[in-house]
Amino acid sequence: MPEMAKALEASSILVVDDNATNIQVIEATLKSAGYERITSVTKPLELTQHFVQSQYDLVLLDINMPLMDGFAVLSLMSQMLDRDRFPPVVMLTAQADEDSRIKALDNGASDYITKPFNRTELLKRVNIHLENWHFKRRLREENQTLEVKVQERTQALETAQLEMIYRLGRAAEYRDNETGNHVKRVSLFAQAIAEEYGMDKHFCDLIGIASPMHDVGKIGVSDTILLKPGKLTDDEYLVMKEHVTIGGEILSNGQSELLQLAAEIALTHHEKYNGKGYPHGLKGEAIPLSGRIVAIADVYDALTSTRPYKEAWPSEKAVGLIEREKGEHFDPQLVDAFLQVLPRIREISADYQD
Repeated sequence: MPEMAKALEASSILVVDDNATNIQVIEATLKSAGYERITSVTKPLELTQHFVQSQYDLVLLDINMPLMDGFAVLSLMSQMLDRDRFPPVVMLTAQADEDSRIKALDNGASDYITKPFNRTELLKRVNIHLENWHFKRRLREENQTLEVKVQERTQALETAQLEMIYRLGRAAEYRDNETGNHVKRVSLFAQAIAEEYGMDKHFCDLIGIASPMHDVGKIGVSDTILLKPGKLTDDEYLVMKEHVTIGGEILSNGQSELLQLAAEIALTHHEKYNGKGYPHGLKGEAIPLSGRIVAIADVYDALTSTRPYKEAWPSEKAVGLIEREKGEHFDPQLVDAFLQVLPRIREISADYQD
C-alpha cells in the first residue's frame, strides 16, 4: 500500500457538532471511506482537553452551536496550537451567506461546506486537505532532517577549519624553533587578556582561535635568517620583518570572520602603540585591537621562551619590560589587563611548557 494511502487511513479526524444526528451521518460517511480514527464532540466547551491530549490531522467543525460557536472554536485553536500543529479545518454549516464564508476563512478555516452536504463532495474535500496536511508534515520533517545534517556538516567544516588554523600556525613555529606550544600559549594569553579587557565572548573565542596564525608569514622567510643563532644584520632584519606582510597576504581575502581576524592579527601584531612599529607605523588605537592584544601575548611568550638566539627570561623580567613599554610598545589599558590576569597566564605557561 502506498505511503500516502497509509497516512490517510491513519489520519485522526475531529468532528465538532452539537447535533448528535449530524455526528452519526458524518462518522458513517468517513468510515465508509476507510477512516477509522474519528473523535466526535458535541460539547465545544470540552475541546480544550482534546487539544491538550491529542493531535488531529483534520477538524470538521459546525458553525452554529450554543455557548461556543465555530468561530469561537477557531479562536481557541489559534490560542492553543502553534502553526505546525494547527490542522486544516473544514466548516460545516447550513449558512450559505458570503459573509459567514469569508469570516470562517479569515479566522483560520481551510474550507467551507454547506449542509446538507454531498457525500462525494465531503469525502473529496477531506481527502484533499488530508493529503496537503501530510505533505506539509513530511516536508517539515525532511527540512528538520536536512537542517540537522547541515548543522552537522557545518560543525565538521568548522572543526576542520580550526584544525587547519592550528596546524598552519604550528608549521610556521616549527620552521622558527621547536616551541610547538608557542601558538597555543599565545592563543590562551590573548583570550585571557581580551576577557579581562571586557570584550564579549564571541570576540574572545575568535581571537583565541585566530591568534595561532600570527606568525604564519615566517613560512616565507629563509632558514638562514629564522635559525640564525646570533643577532640579525640590518638587511636580515628587514627580511624578517616581511613575515607580517607575507602572513597578511596568505590570510587575505578570507570570507569568514575568523580568517579576516587572523589576517588582521598577522599584519598588525608588530605595530607599536607609539607608532614606531611595522609594517605601517600605525599609532595608538589606529592599530586594531586584535593586533594590540596579540602584541603583548606574543612578546611575553617570546621573552619567556628559549630561542636559537637567546635564553628564556624569568617571568618577572619579562613583565618588567612590558610594564616599562606601557604607552610605548603596548596599549596602556591592555597592559593593565595583562597584569590583572598574570597569575592565569603563568598557569598557562606551566601547563603548556615546551
